[in-house]
Amino acid sequence: MSPDEPAVRGSRPFLYVVVCACGIAADVGKLITAAHERHWDVGVIATPQGLGFLDAEAIEEQTGYPIRSAWRMPAEVRPLPPADAIAVAPATFNTINKWAAGISDTLALGILCEAYGMGTPTAVLPYLNTAQAAHPAYAHSLARLREMGVVIGSYQPHRPKAGGGAHLFQWEEALELLEPRAARRQQAQ
Repeated sequence: MSPDEPAVRGSRPFLYVVVCACGIAADVGKLITAAHERHWDVGVIATPQGLGFLDAEAIEEQTGYPIRSAWRMPAEVRPLPPADAIAVAPATFNTINKWAAGISDTLALGILCEAYGMGTPTAVLPYLNTAQAAHPAYAHSLARLREMGVVIGSYQPHRPKAGGGAHLFQWEEALELLEPRAARRQQAQ
C-alpha cells in the first residue's frame, strides 16, 4: 500500500471522533460504543492537549485503530480510512473558535477545516462554561460553523469552576445529528 492510500475501509461507514482537552474527554468510549452499536467503524483524532485526557491503549483496543494527534510523515501510510462523517466531541471553546476562523495548526483542526471543502457531514458537541460562552467570539464561531453546514449539539454550558454537567453531556447526540446527513450523502454518491 502506498502512503497516499488510506487504511482499508470495511463495509461499515467510518466516523472520525475529534476529541478536545477537557475532563469529560476520558468518557469518549461512550460515543465509540454507541457508534459501534449503530454499525459505524470509528477512528479517534485528538488535539495535542486532548491526547493527555485519554486512555490511548483502551481507545485503540476499542476502535482497532491508532489515535491520531500529529501529522504523518509523507512516507507513512494513512492509518485511517476517509471519514464518512465527523463528530467533534467534546469540543472546547478554543477548538470551536480556531476551527470557525480557519486556523489549521493541529491535525484535528486541519481535518475539520478540510471537512467543509470535502462535504463531510460534521457535528460538534460543545463542552464549555458560561463565562466562555459569553465571549462574543463564541456566538460568532457557532454562527460561522452553522453557515458551513456543521450541526451543533444541545449541551448547555455549565457554571465556571463547577467541573460541570458531565452527566448531562449526551455523547449519542452526535450520531443522531450525523446519521441523516451521512445517509443523504451516501445516497447522492
